[in-house]
Amino acid sequence: MNPTTVLWIYIAFLVLGGLMGFLKAKSKMSLIMSLVFAVPLALCALDILKSPTWLADGLLIFLLIFFGLRFAKSKKIMPNGLMTMLSVLALVLRQVKF
Repeated sequence: MNPTTVLWIYIAFLVLGGLMGFLKAKSKMSLIMSLVFAVPLALCALDILKSPTWLADGLLIFLLIFFGLRFAKSKKIMPNGLMTMLSVLALVLRQVKF
């Protein structure tokens, strides 16, 4: 699995999470913010943005910190704990050479 594939899988989970937040809790902000972060990640995955490796990893680190802090406050696995784990997994898998 290459870093681009890992990034696409993460983007799918990010958008699905935003969509679930919108459908279940009527959270427009959840949907909007998932798309706000999914677009630059997709541009990195498509290799459109310059220096996509550090930019994608920087966005993943930001999301890891964001979801990690929210998980620490709420102690709820869904959605913050799951997204924290997925962010860590994506960062690790993007660095590992298969």
